[in-house]
Amino acid sequence: MSTTESITPDVVDAAPSPQPPPRRRSDSGLQALAMRLHFYAGVFVAPFILIAAVTGALYAISPTLEQIVAHDLLKVEAGDTRRPLSEQVDAAVATRPELALVAVAPAQEADDTTRVIFDDPSLSDERRAVFVDPYTARPVGESVIYGSSGALPTRTWIDRLHRDLHLGDTGRLYSELAASWLWIIGLAGLVLWVRRVRSRRARNSAGWLLAADRSRPGRLRNMNWHGAIGIWVLPLLLLLSVTGMTWSAYAGANIADLRTQLSWTTPSVSTALPGAESPAPAPAGDHHGGHTAETRPADPTTQIASLDRVYDAAREAGVTQAVEITVPADADQAFLVKERRMPGTYTVDAVAVDGASGSITAQLDYADWPLMAKMTNWGIQFHMGLMFGLLNQLLLLAAMIGLIVVIVLGYRMWWQRRPVRGGSRFVPGRAPRRGALRKSSWLVAVPLLAAALVVGWFAPLVGLSLLAFLVIDVVVGLFRKTADVEDAPVA
Repeated sequence: MSTTESITPDVVDAAPSPQPPPRRRSDSGLQALAMRLHFYAGVFVAPFILIAAVTGALYAISPTLEQIVAHDLLKVEAGDTRRPLSEQVDAAVATRPELALVAVAPAQEADDTTRVIFDDPSLSDERRAVFVDPYTARPVGESVIYGSSGALPTRTWIDRLHRDLHLGDTGRLYSELAASWLWIIGLAGLVLWVRRVRSRRARNSAGWLLAADRSRPGRLRNMNWHGAIGIWVLPLLLLLSVTGMTWSAYAGANIADLRTQLSWTTPSVSTALPGAESPAPAPAGDHHGGHTAETRPADPTTQIASLDRVYDAAREAGVTQAVEITVPADADQAFLVKERRMPGTYTVDAVAVDGASGSITAQLDYADWPLMAKMTNWGIQFHMGLMFGLLNQLLLLAAMIGLIVVIVLGYRMWWQRRPVRGGSRFVPGRAPRRGALRKSSWLVAVPLLAAALVVGWFAPLVGLSLLAFLVIDVVVGLFRKTADVEDAPVA
């Protein structure tokens, strides 16, 4: 008789096979909450994130596209000796004598053109630039430019497509909704993926989160790729989400207020010349409507003649990267020389220079910026694809392609989860089980509710959409409860 045969049924029943320990209530509640939030936000917000990802992929490589499209404006054949900066500006002013000169961006690289920038009343928030060959002092063309990086029309068009779909303030709501929800969906997905991978006992190496289990078929295979790719792109998505929110309408305003309260704002250089009189406040009851100190308008010819002196003084002071020189309209103001946002430029040093003497009246080194102001600037540089040139752009492009794949796989999993009824009739996939919040420990539920209130106040579009998800969830629950009652057999 074998050993197995000698064991009675009672003994076998008394010695069940070992089972894994049950999950704690807080663990299962957190996972259920993360699953339900990830599902609803994924279904309803993912279309906006998908649009942001597609336009963001184009935005990521827009600096390189700009260099290709506008090559004739941006580049010239390098020569031996550059003409004086004042001579280059004179040539540009001669082509646009009706416009006011406001700034000059001298050529930095050997084959760059010099930008002479004018205030054009026919434009809204753009400026007009005349591009000059620095070796011949001859204009090669002109274009509208936009923003601190001097984006040309191609990059500006892509920028606005990504930001508001060319729909103005209404269109900005789409990008704010996408940026505000991206980090929430990503972190909820991280919770789900970590718990799913931890359940695979064979996965015990340091890289188990980054690998997809390709042995599983169908929906599980898509889920594994969805999670693994999501982990790969998550750090970049979190950074893009935060920096994207700084440009948004409502959350961006709250971020700006927070930065002001914490003294994280970007510092600036004073351009007031020593001894210059500030406008005096009007005395109360003045029947002339008040008297203020009048500013002395600057002589354009004198300002242009001072440019070489100003530029040399700034470079001697250590401002050696590509710069934009702001030309003051008043004689009592100094020239502002500030480094531009350019690929591979990590600092924004700035000096104020007296045009008459060439002396430095104020200086602000990037090293003296507050840490959070530096980090904000670096984040914006990275978001724009300008932090470290082409590599930055390719990294963003890869992240956007990864995000697109994750979203497509997510919708495919939802499709595969649907109950098949009546042949080919489409029935949406069911949401995860209800009651997650009720089943959660108060140690989990209370902080999550508090966090939801804070996030909803700070990012209003998140709060409003979260309320919409709650309403939809309640309506769906009531509908299914009614359907279950109607389908119940009669006793």
